[in-house]
Amino acid sequence: MQIKKTILTLMAVASFAAAGQAVAEESPTSIPGATIITAEQAKQAIDKGIPVFDLRTPTEFAEGSVKGAVHLPYKEKSTKVVDFDASQDSFDLSKLPADRSAQVVLYCAGVQCWKSFKGATVAVKAGFKKIMVMRGGWPEWKEKGYPIQ
Repeated sequence: MQIKKTILTLMAVASFAAAGQAVAEESPTSIPGATIITAEQAKQAIDKGIPVFDLRTPTEFAEGSVKGAVHLPYKEKSTKVVDFDASQDSFDLSKLPADRSAQVVLYCAGVQCWKSFKGATVAVKAGFKKIMVMRGGWPEWKEKGYPIQ
């Protein structure tokens, strides 16, 4: 009887653990070497001429994006953890400004999307100095009613 109870307990724990894995963790609220910004701050930056890059999939980008955004998909295969393995992913840094001290805004599909976190992390490691990440991403931008394309 004790063995059966132990097995059932282990199965319940495993099932809760698996369910937790199915729910995407929110992306981190800080990125070493980059700045997390709100949609309001992103709009101010973009209005000043700072380029904005959309790291979502081609399908997501085609459904709408921040007005003036350049599509720069972050092709994600790594796990959604802070110390992700960037070698599993694909991100074309050559589409960012050649001047690595130029300001840029990156965004993706909101707080549960890790593409802007990962893209910013890769860019900072490559020497970019002024990366801004709109963590609320496309959902926050749309919610504010800001210009879209």
